[in-house]
Amino acid sequence: MIEPKEMAQMIAETLSAKKAMDVIIIDISPKSSFADYFVMASAGNERQLEAFKDHVEDLLEPMEIFPKSVEGKRDSGWILMDYGDVIVNMLTLDMREKYNIEKIWGDCEFVTVE
Repeated sequence: MIEPKEMAQMIAETLSAKKAMDVIIIDISPKSSFADYFVMASAGNERQLEAFKDHVEDLLEPMEIFPKSVEGKRDSGWILMDYGDVIVNMLTLDMREKYNIEKIWGDCEFVTVE
């Protein structure tokens, strides 16, 4: 079984390699009972959102890791993938600016992914 921190890092690195923008990991474990990490990533358009979702699934499915749920549609500008201890939030640039999730979790540790 893969540790949540390692899983978040793998997802973030995959999204970054696939040209997602502003990829970060937020350690929400001190403040949250529902998950340990958020992986945040931006997409230039809604077609990229769907591709990023597919890349995350392609990364984890061979390890028999499947999301508990996937919320949002490509045309909503936001896709959330719930992997239990790791939540993946992928948003268009406009939606990420609008919801500013990083501000809500501003007192948590942020790890920028290159």
